Amino acid sequence: MIEISISKDANELGLCAAKKAAGLISQAISERGEARIILSTGMSQFETLKELVKMDVDWSKVTMFHLDEYVGLPETHIASFRKYLKERFTSLVDLKAAYFVNGEDDVSKNIEELSAALNEKPVDVGLIGIGENGHIAFNDPPADFETTQAYKIVDLDTRCRMQQVGEGWFATVDDVPRQAISMCSRQIMSCRHIISAVPHKVKSQAVYDTITKPVSPMVPATLLKTHPDWSLFLDMNSASMLLGC
Repeated sequence: MIEISISKDANELGLCAAKKAAGLISQAISERGEARIILSTGMSQFETLKELVKMDVDWSKVTMFHLDEYVGLPETHIASFRKYLKERFTSLVDLKAAYFVNGEDDVSKNIEELSAALNEKPVDVGLIGIGENGHIAFNDPPADFETTQAYKIVDLDTRCRMQQVGEGWFATVDDVPRQAISMCSRQIMSCRHIISAVPHKVKSQAVYDTITKPVSPMVPATLLKTHPDWSLFLDMNSASMLLGC
């Protein structure tokens, strides 16, 4: 089931998405004594995370995982997703635990340990963004919808790498790593609830394709339409093609 909410701008979208996420996290804590969540990164998540850390949630009962990280990129780099989440989330709330994707050192061992921790229990809430090329996490088209791995190393396509330059994380496309560790599509779909916060005009084509095209690895986000509880938060800019604007 898809629930679509369209806000006037990214700030309003962030507040609405954060309220939805906080409600589901608190519900999980009430029902099971804890909550397990997955967080996305990138420019599109700024407003949602800014509002989420303000929410009345018992963060001491929350375990966080994150979606992806570049292979070989140090945490000190401005584009590191570990750095992003530590600055914008984990340093601001007192979590039960936080598990980060580490693309340095022994990557295979890092994936094995992270996957084991993730698979201990189901994830309650996944905050899953949608890329300009329709990717979810770093599952670029054509995405692998079949693997049962929790995480794997993937090759990044040119459009995905150009998006990172456009968002200001890298100076040129040649500076963007060609590989990343990504949570796999089926693992994402195993979340009890999925929330996608997708603001900005640059996402309008991806949003349009996600909603109007059939489920296909060529538009990885179309897979989200098969989830029983998917909430999609848009602003007027990202919804513009859907609205015919």
